[in-house]
Amino acid sequence: MSTTTPSRSDRQGRLLTLWTPEDKAFWEREGEAVARLNLWISVPALFLAFAIWQVWSVVAVSLPALGFRYSTNQLFWLAAAPALSGATLRIFYSFMVPLVGGRRWTAISTASLLIPAIGIGFAVQDNTTAYPTMLALALLCGLGGGNFSSSMANISFFFPKERKGSALGVNAGLGNLGVSVVQFLSPLVITAGVFGVLGGDAQTMVKNGQAQQVWAQNAAFVWVPWIALASLAAWFGMNDIADARASFAAQAAIFRRKHNWIMCVLYLGTFGSFIGFSAGFPLLIKSQFPDVNPLAYAWLGPLVGALIRPVGGWLSDKLGGAQVTLWNFAVMALAVVGVLAFLPKGTGGYALAFGPAEGSFAGFFAMFMVLFLTTGIGNGSTFRMIPVIFLNLRLAEVRAGSADACAQATREGNTEGAAALGFAGALGAYGGFFIPKSYGSSIAATGGPELALWTFAAFYALCIGITWWYYARARAEMPC
Repeated sequence: MSTTTPSRSDRQGRLLTLWTPEDKAFWEREGEAVARLNLWISVPALFLAFAIWQVWSVVAVSLPALGFRYSTNQLFWLAAAPALSGATLRIFYSFMVPLVGGRRWTAISTASLLIPAIGIGFAVQDNTTAYPTMLALALLCGLGGGNFSSSMANISFFFPKERKGSALGVNAGLGNLGVSVVQFLSPLVITAGVFGVLGGDAQTMVKNGQAQQVWAQNAAFVWVPWIALASLAAWFGMNDIADARASFAAQAAIFRRKHNWIMCVLYLGTFGSFIGFSAGFPLLIKSQFPDVNPLAYAWLGPLVGALIRPVGGWLSDKLGGAQVTLWNFAVMALAVVGVLAFLPKGTGGYALAFGPAEGSFAGFFAMFMVLFLTTGIGNGSTFRMIPVIFLNLRLAEVRAGSADACAQATREGNTEGAAALGFAGALGAYGGFFIPKSYGSSIAATGGPELALWTFAAFYALCIGITWWYYARARAEMPC
């Protein structure tokens, strides 16, 4: 592999015309500083994307108290719709960085978050706003969900193979904090008119028979100035990588790779669970433990999952992504059984025989914290596996001793790995739709969420088998 160190002439404005992070001399002399700068601008941009994506998980809970006459099923749809559109947008966003450039796309996609943030701020001020309008705004929040795939693909280009797990874990983990912060901050910022006359008038919220003045629009407006700042920081502070440019056809090679589809299944089990549990947790608490204020507790789950994600990447760099993923899925399956044990024994029809009949919120909450913890670790471990798998696939096709062929295979492996990261993120995000809707459908059909939870446990068992067979056993096809 070449050890040429780029000079100033190798940069054209914000474009890096030569980028070789696998070259240790280049990495130590210049590459690491540039990569870290791009990472630390990417993190707040992704944080804001997650905040906008999940703002409906809070807003939907508050709408009945504000006088909006929507059914329970309609509220579940509002909580689930951003995940549906976000997952679909991720499919397209997965391929945008090599087509447009990471700096340009980060700035553009972050700025697009202003559309739903401003729209929701105005819509919630009028409780006669039609449901189709609210549903359209919920779908527009999917713009935030789409950003994840492009952000992770972009950051993967900046770091060498042995640093990818940690770097992607930091980007995703701190970005995922947007889910927790929006659930924690929203109930606080709506209590005061922090934007003055620019923020609009207060509304009346009725809780427990008591009326209080709130500014519900602040839950959306509070993000507007930060989105604008993050967009400018990305445009003027980040870099595009010339070697990361690739046509859609070059990236589409992943669709012929078996391991692309296998990793999509595993990532659905990890990130899909994280974003789905995050979106549905407040409404699930409200439906199963009506005496508990869901917004006082729901934000803690996403916080735990987000903070532990970098640890999942770091552990995988040390121990191997496959081993971490395998045991993580085993704990996830057991945690779901734990949740079932502490649910109220109502009319669900699929409850466990043991556990108190009235349920235990403390036990239920503790088991969900374990679930969020494991979704975060699994997010980090699976995203460490993907770039390593695709890089190894390409390098395995190269003759030993051919430096030029090795360099070409590394570029192609990184391109395919970035595309696979984005595409797995896209399919995984559908969990944010299916999990809340599974709760709603299970409750509608059986009277409780137990059927949905048993389905999740069975899926995790399937993921254990897949991980062991292809990646974790002694003679696995692709150990990683």
